[in-house]
Amino acid sequence: MARQMYQVEIKHDGLNKYRVIKGSDPYVVRQKAIYQEQQWDEMWEKKQEAERKEEIREAAAKEKEEKKSLALQLTTEASQELNKLENILNFTLNINDAIDWEKIKDKSEYKEPKPNPIEEIELPVKPNETDIEYQPQLGLLDHIFTSRKEKKVLELKDKYNNDLENWEKKVEEIKNINEKNKDEYDEILNKWLKAEKEFKEEQKSKNLAIDNQKSNYDTGKPAAIVDYCDMVLSNSIYPNYFPQEYDIDYNPETKLLIVDYSFPSPDVLPKVKEVKYIQTRDEFKESHLSAAAFNKMYDNLLYQITLRSLHELFEADVHNYLQAIVFNGWVESIDPALGKEVNSCILSIQVLKEEFLEINLSQVEPKLCFKNLKGVGSSKLNTLTPIAPIIKINRDDPRFVSSYDVTDSLDESQNLAAMDWQDFEHLIRELFEKEFNQSGGEVKITRASRDGGVDAIAFDPDPIRGGKIVIQAKRYTNVVGVSAVRDLYGTVMNEGATKGLLVSTADYGPDAYNFAKDKPLTLLNGNNLLHLLQKHGQKAKIDLKEARKLNKEREEKI
Repeated sequence: MARQMYQVEIKHDGLNKYRVIKGSDPYVVRQKAIYQEQQWDEMWEKKQEAERKEEIREAAAKEKEEKKSLALQLTTEASQELNKLENILNFTLNINDAIDWEKIKDKSEYKEPKPNPIEEIELPVKPNETDIEYQPQLGLLDHIFTSRKEKKVLELKDKYNNDLENWEKKVEEIKNINEKNKDEYDEILNKWLKAEKEFKEEQKSKNLAIDNQKSNYDTGKPAAIVDYCDMVLSNSIYPNYFPQEYDIDYNPETKLLIVDYSFPSPDVLPKVKEVKYIQTRDEFKESHLSAAAFNKMYDNLLYQITLRSLHELFEADVHNYLQAIVFNGWVESIDPALGKEVNSCILSIQVLKEEFLEINLSQVEPKLCFKNLKGVGSSKLNTLTPIAPIIKINRDDPRFVSSYDVTDSLDESQNLAAMDWQDFEHLIRELFEKEFNQSGGEVKITRASRDGGVDAIAFDPDPIRGGKIVIQAKRYTNVVGVSAVRDLYGTVMNEGATKGLLVSTADYGPDAYNFAKDKPLTLLNGNNLLHLLQKHGQKAKIDLKEARKLNKEREEKI
């Protein structure tokens, strides 16, 4: 059953950036999106800061001497930018690329400060009848004339009663104000406490999702491994004009990771190497890299990005889930012949982890290292010559669907991986007859299997790439191991053939690809087979899960 995937679309108008963040957990996806947005915001701030500096420079460059200084500064910056590209690989060698799960977690405090309570208004002192101000000051006449004394006593008594009444009113008023302020504060505080609680609960939930993601990764769940590798590549810092877009797939049976990686196109890379101020004309003149120097730099950059990405993924693979990586480098560009935008794979490499970790990347020449690892690509990557990826991610058809009639008995409801093995071999023979007949070649069919491993022999008349070609067909439902490839190689040697083709409905293990990559052997998996059928206008279906089930049922009946 296909796992549920979540995705978030994010964009940055200033940088003209757009990405779709995918993953199996919504909280992890959102955290990755937040992290990417933070990176873009930092890039945007740096870009704006650079633009502000540029404005300042222009304002400060009114005087010719200042413009000379500015030219030197621009030259230094151009040189530094080119130097960054020359050392893209070395930048990552002193960094531990393993994901620090604790750093991903949200450990921030709630940003809104806790509201301070409103200070209570103090109550006034209660008037006391014994206070001196309410005691009559009696003189001699007051003692002689009692009415005079009584008047003073009554006046002070009235004053006291009036002050007491005013005090009671003031106390009641202040108490009401304090009570109102307390109620208002309690309401504000409760809202704050509720918001803080919601923040902490959401934070806890997000961090729990990170813990679950870590647990899923630690236990080797394929979706978590893909998410982990996505985070590793996301953490890799490149200039903001790099696309940094990629698609990742993982085969847990073969421990093979496939990466479709978008390289920067030549058009976006810096070409300025020097800026001079021409005093006589009061203008700046840029000196650019020559076409040859730029092409060399571009090729070297792509080889470095490839090795760097492989290094980061293998180094971060703390649980050894990756036995091998297939890295396909893609470039979006304008086809000069059609004037249309195209996305082409221009290099592809399949590397075993054990083999790659033996390399001292700080001392290698990137192109030679790539070629030594049997990477595939044009001798001049800057020509953007398309190549066929060693293995391509197929998102449209997660488990092989596409048809071709063999002896008028095959239809779309039949599964190639479950068909009779003789019918499958016959299908392969007919298919390659069509393929080689296009170039004037011919295919001679051997007797039905079990004849020393030869299912068919093709004769290609091309004087350069042609010759005798051995074709073998394997209707497998599990990963094809290295033994089948060794058998084919032995057959090629015994037959005196120039090349061997092994066709299977399933995929091949990394050891099989590794054995074949420096030999005259071509391995075609189910995806390749369906593509070849489609090339000849046919459709077919390959469903390995269904085939395994049918095979098991047949075995139980026997």
